[in-house]
Amino acid sequence: MQFNLEKLDFDYFLRGADAASALVNERQLRASFVIAPDALVEDWPVQDVTAMAPADLDPLLALSPEVVVLGTGDRQAFPPAEVMAACLSRGIGLESMTNAAAARTYQVLAGEGRRVVAGFVLEGRDSGAGTRNP
Repeated sequence: MQFNLEKLDFDYFLRGADAASALVNERQLRASFVIAPDALVEDWPVQDVTAMAPADLDPLLALSPEVVVLGTGDRQAFPPAEVMAACLSRGIGLESMTNAAAARTYQVLAGEGRRVVAGFVLEGRDSGAGTRNP
């Protein structure tokens, strides 16, 4: 069996993510961000998916997604119903999962040529890390 390496024509390639950081191209990101194959929005102000407002989706929706993947940190969490409704009312799917799972899902969907946009909540700088209760 022969394998061919197909180089994806992405401006931004997400190599992986965990609760505190992500590797985009060759850069380590430590603050929440939004990514699409052709766009990177750094310092996305969301620090808690469960406290999101519909307006927090604006940077993602501006990229015209058919599906939105939310990376919610080291644990799966869900945004409020009105945030989910903001996507669904536009015919846009929204999936929430851990950052590691979101990174894998994003890469698969992007590799299939789907118009996917992902938002990742990172517990890095300015996120209140260290102030969480166990």
